[in-house]
Amino acid sequence: MYAADQKTMQTLDQYTMQQLGLPGAVLMENAGNAVVQEILNDYPRHKRILVISGQGNNGGDGFVVARRLIDFGYEVLLCFIGKEEKLKGDARIHHQVYKNRHLPLYHHQDGEDQIFAFVRDADVIVDAMLGTGVSGKVRSPFFEIIKAVNESGKDVISVDVPSGLNSNTGEVANIAVTAKKTITFAMPKIGFFVGDGPKVIGEWKVADISVPESIVETLQLKLPKLIDSETAKESLPKRKKHGHKGTFGHCLVIGGSKYYVGAPVYTAKAAFHSGIGLVTLAIPETIYSHVAGTCHESLFFPLSDTGEFIDPKALETIDYSKYKTIVFGPGLGRECDGNAMLETLLKKLTTQTIIVDADGLYFLKNHLNQLRHYEGNIIATPHPGEMATLTGKSVAEIESARLEIAKHFATEYQIYLVLKGHRTILATPEGKLWINPHGNDALGKGGSGDVLTGLIASLVSQQSDPLKAMIAASYYHAIAAEELGKKSSNYGVTPMDIIQYIPVLFGR
Repeated sequence: MYAADQKTMQTLDQYTMQQLGLPGAVLMENAGNAVVQEILNDYPRHKRILVISGQGNNGGDGFVVARRLIDFGYEVLLCFIGKEEKLKGDARIHHQVYKNRHLPLYHHQDGEDQIFAFVRDADVIVDAMLGTGVSGKVRSPFFEIIKAVNESGKDVISVDVPSGLNSNTGEVANIAVTAKKTITFAMPKIGFFVGDGPKVIGEWKVADISVPESIVETLQLKLPKLIDSETAKESLPKRKKHGHKGTFGHCLVIGGSKYYVGAPVYTAKAAFHSGIGLVTLAIPETIYSHVAGTCHESLFFPLSDTGEFIDPKALETIDYSKYKTIVFGPGLGRECDGNAMLETLLKKLTTQTIIVDADGLYFLKNHLNQLRHYEGNIIATPHPGEMATLTGKSVAEIESARLEIAKHFATEYQIYLVLKGHRTILATPEGKLWINPHGNDALGKGGSGDVLTGLIASLVSQQSDPLKAMIAASYYHAIAAEELGKKSSNYGVTPMDIIQYIPVLFGR
């Protein structure tokens, strides 16, 4: 499934109407009927429904919703905000059909406050006010109406996109409808997954309105894709029934310090719980006895240290040829000479996949130009703060343009990128983008990132290509958090809980 911006959706709609010959009024009828079907499924017919429509195409969808709900026996009031003379095209057609049937209609005028009583009296509110064309601040009277809708506590169904949300950037400039559910058409909008989008869309569902997804390929459009359960399952490496520990790969994790003992352990345990054959932990001698007592599955390569951190010269002593994947960074600490360590790795490694995470990313910023020349694959897994360090931008700048920055960085330095966040972005050296639409605040704990790194390393070591490993790891990492949060609460889910739940998800 793709995610689209407003311009792309206009292109798809125009192609459907002009090249395929399906009239816009029919598409609008299909859209309205799709919303009605959701209401039929979710709410009994005795509910009072308030449909609030603007004067654009989103409002036209609302006219259809109101008319069809009345046909199904609901008590419905349509509130129209705008000027009839400004209605155009398909929206004008459906407004006229509604009026010709003499159905309940309230035309809101500036300065009137009757609509606020309608909001209070409704059981369910359908938001068809502004749609995908919004950019910038919401003006009066929509601002006041949206505020009243949000404060009402009523269930709100948004049509295509919550009013006030920028469907391209996810920005809410001053206010947006906070929907319980958003029924969007043909494709989810990019703004659902970036910026403020996840905070206001509620549950979202894509409705088929006869705009075929195949148009994307026909027109060779470059759109980000969404990770779903089917894609994630297909991305898992196929496990050989007669395989042994050598079959399923060997990963070397370089990290740990006196102050960060748990990070490499989480990485190793996540790798083991997701199918890897062998993990060797290259850690400071200072913490060896403690780590060895907590991670019995691992092999160990104790490294000489400074008393607190790995001595960079110790990396010269490792034979890297036996390892499929190298993880650099979990628990490393920023006070060590990580630059010298990265120099050693980029000099000694040949075609192994290198995964740089956590404190390793702090040092990676000094070696970016070298990455283009590395023959193997490099995967970087920054959170927004680490991405800000890598790019020299602020966290706010990163968060305001996650897709664009991720794509540019991955193509510029020819690496694979996992830009973590509430909705993680994956980018490839070729510029392909994937969005993970899952995850929650249960992952907002120290160690969660180390778990994700371990999952990626495990899947790469089991012969997955980097993109498939990133897709499967990020998806199941997020789904584990969602499902565990439902079993108990998001407060108590720990990185170890995620690790132990991964085999359950893989086994489905």
